[in-house]
Amino acid sequence: MALPRAYWKGYLKLSLVTCPVVLYPASSKSQKTRFHQINRKTGNRLRQQMVDEETGRAVDTDNKGRGYELSKGKYVEIEPDEIDAIEFENTHTIDIDKFVPEKDIDKRYYERPYYIVPNGKSGEEAFTVIRDAMKDKGRVALAGIVFANRQHILAIEPWGKGLLGTTLR
Repeated sequence: MALPRAYWKGYLKLSLVTCPVVLYPASSKSQKTRFHQINRKTGNRLRQQMVDEETGRAVDTDNKGRGYELSKGKYVEIEPDEIDAIEFENTHTIDIDKFVPEKDIDKRYYERPYYIVPNGKSGEEAFTVIRDAMKDKGRVALAGIVFANRQHILAIEPWGKGLLGTTLR
């Protein structure tokens, strides 16, 4: 069986201790059956178009933009460089902020799980120390991470010889 592809590579950081890690998805939708919309007459797949809500006409890609709704039906256009300016820089670091008892995190906030494992021999010792300390104290780490220019909170808990990091809503 082929190894799953790493979703993210970077560093796990706790104060002055840093170790290289890799995240792998702990769940997958790859086995999910997917259906496409098709034209019943020709059997061809259908594609969706962007349509102006008021005029009902298709919009060219050149005229497609992003906007923030100020009030019902009133938008202010946001330029691509403005969006770039507010995106989070991906430092490829999982910054552990604090440790909390596992019971303090409401399970309804859990979203997507990822396996966290050391990336190479160089960080195994630091990784093991962090994991075992959490296991011994019954604690979960809360950390910040950036995926796809969006900042997430990650709950990290010991999981066998590795860690399980779960994004929180």
